[in-house]
Amino acid sequence: MIIQQLRRQCLQNPLKPQYGGGIIVNPEFNDGLQGWSQFGEAKLEHRESQLSSGNKFIAAHTRKQPYDSISQRLYLHKNKLYTFSAWIQVTRSGNVTVTAVFKTSSGFKHAGSTIAESNCWSMLKGGLTVDESGPAQLYFESNNTSVEIWVDSVSLQPFTARQWMSHQHQSIEKAHKKKVRIQAVDSKGHPIPNATITVQQKRPSFPFGCAINKNILNNTPYQNWFTSRPFTVTTFEDEMKWYSTERSQGNVDYSVSDAMLQFAKRHRISVRGHNVFWDDPRRQPGWVDSLSRKQLALAASRRLNSIMSRYRRQVIAWDLVNENLHFDFFERRVARNASAIFYNWAKKADGTTTLYMNDYNTIEESGDTASSPGRYMRKIREIKRFGGNRNVKMGIGIEGHFSGNAPPNLPYMRAAIDTLATARLPIWITEVDVQNNPNQAWYLEQILREARSHPHVNGIVLWAAWRAEGCYRMCLTDNNFRNLPTGDVVDRLLHEWGWKQETTSFGATNANGSFETTLFHGDYHVQVSHPKLGKNCSGLVRTTLNVDPTSTPVFLLRVSG
Repeated sequence: MIIQQLRRQCLQNPLKPQYGGGIIVNPEFNDGLQGWSQFGEAKLEHRESQLSSGNKFIAAHTRKQPYDSISQRLYLHKNKLYTFSAWIQVTRSGNVTVTAVFKTSSGFKHAGSTIAESNCWSMLKGGLTVDESGPAQLYFESNNTSVEIWVDSVSLQPFTARQWMSHQHQSIEKAHKKKVRIQAVDSKGHPIPNATITVQQKRPSFPFGCAINKNILNNTPYQNWFTSRPFTVTTFEDEMKWYSTERSQGNVDYSVSDAMLQFAKRHRISVRGHNVFWDDPRRQPGWVDSLSRKQLALAASRRLNSIMSRYRRQVIAWDLVNENLHFDFFERRVARNASAIFYNWAKKADGTTTLYMNDYNTIEESGDTASSPGRYMRKIREIKRFGGNRNVKMGIGIEGHFSGNAPPNLPYMRAAIDTLATARLPIWITEVDVQNNPNQAWYLEQILREARSHPHVNGIVLWAAWRAEGCYRMCLTDNNFRNLPTGDVVDRLLHEWGWKQETTSFGATNANGSFETTLFHGDYHVQVSHPKLGKNCSGLVRTTLNVDPTSTPVFLLRVSG
C-alpha cells in the first residue's frame, strides 16, 4: 500500500496515478474522454500541457453549479475499502477548495478535498467505504464556479478488509517492533545453552494514554484503575484551560492543575498542556467579553506567559491554539493573525516544547472542508510565515472525535494522515472517542488499530476522563470502575501491543547461547535462569533491556557461573 511523501505541495507536473489508476478507466486521459462524461452542465475539453511533459488532462469549464465537472460511473462493493487520489489544478489563484464526491444510491460520499492552485498541480488524496454495493458516480465539485477544474492521474483502488488489516500488521512490525537476540555467556565469554529466557515489557515507548480530570485526585478506585494500565501520557480535560484557571480577571488559581500534575509525576505519566487558548467564542472566561481589543490582547499575553512559565519543562506539549480552523474568536477580537502572534509569544515563553495546533474532523469527517488536511497545512504555513516564526517548533494535533452514526472511514483517515505527514511535524491523535452507539467498542477498535499502525502517528490520547454523571462522549468503565466494552478494547489492544502482566517471551537459548524474539519498542525486564548460574544467585540473573529503532539488535548478557 502506497504512502506517498510529497515534499512540495504543488507540482509543475502531476505524478503517475497510484496503483496505475486502480479500477478507474483511462486514469491519465491518454485516450481522450473514454470512460468519462459530463456531470451537470460543465463543458469538457481534452487538453495537453504546453510543458515538455505534454501530459494530457481534462478541463471542466463554463461551470454554473458547484457540481459541474467530469464524471465516471463505477460499481462499488460494500465490503471493500477504497483509496482515492487525483491531481487537481484550477485556473485562478486563491482559496479554491475542490472535493471528490461519489454519488451512490444511499447518498453522497465525500472522498476528500484539496486546496487547488493555478499553474501547478495539487494532490487530492482520500478514500471511502459505501453502505451497500451498487453503482456510483464519481465527480468533482467546487463552490467557486468561476474557475475551470482540471483533473489528471485519477486512482481508485479497492482493498478487502483482510488486505487492509495485513497492511496495518506489516506497518506495526516495521515501524514499532524490532528483532533482538539475547545472548547469555559466562564470565569467560562462553555461551550458555539451554538457559531459560523470560522477557516482560515494563514501559512501552509509544505514548498512549487517556485524559483525566480532577475527580481522580480524591477517588482511589479511579486512581487504581488508571495507574494499573500502561498509560504513559495524559491530558487534563478542563483543568488547565483559561476558564478554569482564571474564573475572574486577575485571580489565577492553579491549585487543581498543580495537584493533577503531581499525581501524574508520581506515576511517571507525561502531561500534554491543554490548552493555552481556545478559539471557540463559547469557551472563554466569562469576563473577557467586556474587554476592548487592546485589553483582550494584554489579557491574552498575561495568560500565555502565566501558564507557560508555570509549567515550562513540566509538560511534553502545548495545545497552543485549540480549534482555530473551525473558530476565530481571537482573530476577530485581537488581530487577524492572532494565532501566528500567539505562536510568536509562545516561542519566547517556552522555546523547547512543541507547540501544537489541535482541531477536529481532520480525520473523522471527509466532508468537513474547514479542517481538511489541506486547510490544516495552509494554516501551518500561515503561522510559520509570520515574522520570527520560521523555526517555531510546531506539531499537528488531530482530535479524533468520531461519530457513531457510521463506521469510521479508515481509507480517508489514512490518507489524511499521509497528507499531514508531508509537513514533517510530529502528529498526535489527541482526543480519541466515539459517540455512544451499539457499535461503539468495535468502531473504537478500528480507529485505534488504524492510528497505531500509521508510521507517522507519534502518540495517542483517549478522551475518556471519568465522571459519575457520564463522560464527555465515551467512558471506559462504569461507576464501579469495571470495564465497559470500550475499556475491554483498550486493554486487549494494549496487551496485543506488548503490555502484558505476565511474561512476554519465554524460550531457551540455543547451542550458541542465543535467544531471538521480536519486541515492541520499550523497556523490558529480562530474566535468565540456568543451573550453571550457581546457588549464590538462586540460578537466576535479572537485568533490563531497552528496545528502540537505534538500539543494538544483539544484547549480550554476561553472567557469572
